[in-house]
Amino acid sequence: MLTTAEILKRVRRIEIKTKGLSNHIFAGEYHSAFKGRGMSFSEVREYTPGDDVKSIDWNVTARFSHPFVKVFEEERELTVMLLVDISGSSLFGTQKQLKRDLITEISAVLSFSAATNNDKVGVIFFSDKVEKYIPPKKGRSHILRIIRELITLEPDQTKGTEIKVALDYLNHVVKKRTITFLMSDFVSAPYEQALQLAARKHDLVGVQVFDKHDRELPSAGLVQVMDAETKQMTWLDTDDKTVRMYYTHTFDQHSKYSQQAFRKSGASLMQVRTDQDYVRVLQSFFNGR
Repeated sequence: MLTTAEILKRVRRIEIKTKGLSNHIFAGEYHSAFKGRGMSFSEVREYTPGDDVKSIDWNVTARFSHPFVKVFEEERELTVMLLVDISGSSLFGTQKQLKRDLITEISAVLSFSAATNNDKVGVIFFSDKVEKYIPPKKGRSHILRIIRELITLEPDQTKGTEIKVALDYLNHVVKKRTITFLMSDFVSAPYEQALQLAARKHDLVGVQVFDKHDRELPSAGLVQVMDAETKQMTWLDTDDKTVRMYYTHTFDQHSKYSQQAFRKSGASLMQVRTDQDYVRVLQSFFNGR
């Protein structure tokens, strides 16, 4: 259990690192990737030659017997929602850091990038249920609260992962269109239908965070391992090639399901490994939008 002083120190350290990244690297990319994608109705005006006929307001046109077009303007204020997996499997990591630590840093970078553009940020923390909901707000103190919760919040009990639960909650609670980042190792299925519903309503981006040894089981003889979510203990002969192949196959099946589900829904999916430079991954994603 971290002390208050340790929590504040970690929050401050994350703020310094991620705020610097968002100010000097990501603010421009974030703005280019998402600003202007949301358009709101402003007014109608008379049609002039050259206007797009698709923008004609036929109800007003019929009322006045000559054509009028709808005028839209860019939504200046956007809302970013972070859907953060805090299930037991997020506490795994054998390389540079735990998956949970990587999710925390990425969430902080996205939050400060949104704040720099005067956007609201909200969070849904989930395991196999919604653990906590922080409604969207602006401001540094709000972002620091989010970082504090990212560091300290734990599931009520030993929990699995249910992405469908988080997406259903988003679809039910958040009425306005948002930019939604769903961060998880995606060891969960099925969630395809909920994903499709969410992707129709929101600009949805999946961030699959995983560790090298989520996929590759090292050859280390007979070892006792524990499932991070069920706490069930079992013995594995890691020298057995069949065991290692099955371990890799299971990970690849989860990954394949995620890729197919996101592709079918029209949402984006990026993958970040715990020993990778997530800065480059995010930059590549933003620049590709």
